[in-house]
Formats: sequence, structure tokens, C-alpha cells
Amino acid sequence: MNLLRDMFRIAPANNDHQVAVRCGLGVGIPLLLLLAFGRIDLAIFATFGAFTGIYGRNEPHRQRFGHQLRAGALMLAVITAGALTSRLEPDAWGIVLGTTAVAGLGTLGTGFWRLRPTGSLFHIFAYAAISSVPNQPPVWQALLVAVGTVSFSVLLGLSGRLHSAHRTPWVKPERPRFTAAQRRTVWIDAGLYAIAAAVAGSIATLMGIGHNYWAMVAATVPLVGVGVRHRLYRGLHRILGTFAGLVLTALILLPGLEPWQMVVVIALLQFGAEMLVVRQYALAQVVVTPLALVSTELAHPSNSALLIKDRAVETVIGAAVGMVMVLIIHLHSRRTRRRAHPEAASGQLPSASRP
Repeated sequence: MNLLRDMFRIAPANNDHQVAVRCGLGVGIPLLLLLAFGRIDLAIFATFGAFTGIYGRNEPHRQRFGHQLRAGALMLAVITAGALTSRLEPDAWGIVLGTTAVAGLGTLGTGFWRLRPTGSLFHIFAYAAISSVPNQPPVWQALLVAVGTVSFSVLLGLSGRLHSAHRTPWVKPERPRFTAAQRRTVWIDAGLYAIAAAVAGSIATLMGIGHNYWAMVAATVPLVGVGVRHRLYRGLHRILGTFAGLVLTALILLPGLEPWQMVVVIALLQFGAEMLVVRQYALAQVVVTPLALVSTELAHPSNSALLIKDRAVETVIGAAVGMVMVLIIHLHSRRTRRRAHPEAASGQLPSASRP
């Protein structure tokens, strides 16, 4: 019972409504503008540009400003890479190769720029989704929309300064230097993300499932967190939350929605995702799953039933790969500690010295 209670514990709220409103507006308003101009073909670039608002959740304004500038720059680089890769018309294995590179490089970027959330989950999703789309609009139009959306998200991050009660001092934060151990950790994390993405993407591709990058995204989820239990919980949360979210997705997509209705739904789902993602990851996935699929359908309509099936199968593949990697890392670490301290394994250390 303790395990179940720990797994489904809901963390206390921490001004989540503020970031939720910013993120909902950050994606909803650009999409409505594109819809008004009849350029919904550019929606995918606005959607990923709006991810900038996820960073620097509750930081002071000056710190959030710098944080989101760095996050936006990295996302723009990924969007550009995806748009250029699409011109090469890559096959499924080409997507796996490119996304694996982004998984590693994106993790280096978030690590050395101290971005939160850590890792390259959003960058994997953005690059693979964009590079998979054929017959895209001109690159300059895509980048214009992406830059505009990133800039709008950064401005929303500063909007609290308009009200004196929410205004924070404009003080540049100190950025401590990395220690050798911290640099090594960033490089190791980058390697793990790349391996997880490559393995999951390869399995999905060999199985002939569409949208192989969903498995690559899911594979990185268990790599985030402190401790084996928390990481395994994240993998299980991803699976359970996704399956519940697919039911909600079916209720949204199968009846058929007009584009403007889908935009409103996306904005509301983005709001819900940010309200829940820090507090309870499984519940957040119930909202994130339809958010991802409705966004995909808005940009490029397809068979909704097939889309739902692919998401289910690839989430299981990816999360399983990630959890297996977590267990392998844990067993390797234990073996290394035992070799370094053989007396601990034989019980010769006093109990106070045992982990």
C-alpha cells in the first residue's frame, strides 16, 4: 500500500495556475492568429515554439527572462534542424538517426545552460515531428512563426511585471561554474538519452509502427528524477497516464472538430498539463496525451484510430526501454560500489555506514 500511495501521491500546489495561464495563452493565441490568416500549415512551428514558456516556471522575472531566452534559442535551433531535415525526405531510419543526435545534443544544451526541465524530451519531440512532415512551407516562414511564438512566450513570462504585487527585483543571478563532476554528469546524461532514444526508435521502426519518435520520447521519461524508485514510477506513470489519456483523446477526436475548436482544446489542455505536470506526472499524462495528438491532427489530419493505437504501442515500448536502462544503471552502480567496498557486501561495515 505504501508503494501505491507513493506512486500516486499528489504534490502541493505552487502557483501552478500562473505558468498554466501563460502556457495556455502562449500556444492558443499564435494558433488562433494562424487560423485567422489561413496558415494552419504553420501550426506545428508555433506549437513547438510555445514550449519556451514551460521553462523558468516560478523564477524571479530577471532569472526567468534569461532562462527562457536560452530555452527559446535551443528550441529554435531544433526547429530549424527539423525543417531542414524534412527537405531531405528522410525515411524512418533517418528520423531515428537524426533524433538520436538531437537527444544527445539537446541534453548537453539543457545541461550546460542549466535549463529546467532538464533533458531533451521536448527537443526530441520537436525535431522528430517536424522532420517527419513532408511538403512543408518555406523555411523562412516556419522560422518567422517559430521566432514570433518564442518571443511571445518570453514576453508572457515578463507579464507579471505589469502588476506591482507580482513584480520581482531585476537582478541578474549568479551562474556558478561547473565542477568537473557536474560536467561529467551532463555528458553521461547526454549519452544515456541518446542510447535510450536510439534503442526505442529502432525497436519501433523494426516493428513497422508509424510515428516511431513517440517511442523515443517515452524512453527518456524514466531517465529524469532522483533515485531508482522515482524513475521507475515515472515510466509507469507515462504508460498508465497515456492509456487514460487515449480515452480522452478518442472522445475529443473521433466526433470530429473544426480547426478553431481544436485550437481552443489545445490551449485548455496546455493549461491543464502545466497545472498537473509537477504535482502528479500520471495525471498530467492524461492531459498531455490528447494535447500531443490533437496538435498533430490540427497540423496534419490523419486516421485518428490509427494515431491512438500507435501512441499506445510506442509509449509502452519507449517507457519499457527507459525503465530497463534505469535498472541496468542501478545494477551497474551497485556492482561498482561493492567492488570499491567489498567489506560492505560481506556485512563487515557497521550499520550506520550502510546506505
